[in-house]
Amino acid sequence: MKVGLLSDTHGFFDDKLMRFFNDVDELWHAGDIGNIETADKIAAFKPLRSVHGNIDGANVRIVYPRIQIFTCAGMNVFMVHIGGYPGRYENGILNELKEAKPQLFISGHSHILKVIYDKKNDWLHMNPGAAGISGFHQVRTAIRFTIENGEIKDLEIGEWKRN
Repeated sequence: MKVGLLSDTHGFFDDKLMRFFNDVDELWHAGDIGNIETADKIAAFKPLRSVHGNIDGANVRIVYPRIQIFTCAGMNVFMVHIGGYPGRYENGILNELKEAKPQLFISGHSHILKVIYDKKNDWLHMNPGAAGISGFHQVRTAIRFTIENGEIKDLEIGEWKRN
């Protein structure tokens, strides 16, 4: 399964992202989509799994939950918008993670791309940074990778100037 991972589009999804994600099977969005029209545009391009973020309105929250827990190609995945990262988890998330026992923990919100293995809890954390043009970040980022038999392979990072 080829996966495209993005977050914090804030209503922006352009041709650069479409080219980067052209060969993926699914897109996963870690919240702050921006509006339902952007979610619909992404979902029309590729099958979309998403969570809502703190800036998303009721129409996005109705369709996309706060947390997604699922299995993909043998890998257990936990996705939330505001989750923190190893050593600095948001309040309450660590208990939810320990209960779900994911192999891959995905969050967004920070606009900072991070891929960190949590040795203590035995899961990989990914934050794809921000793919949109709103926020403090200077570089737009996204990730693509393959999951095969419960393992991540061929991880690639996309970077684009914000303007």
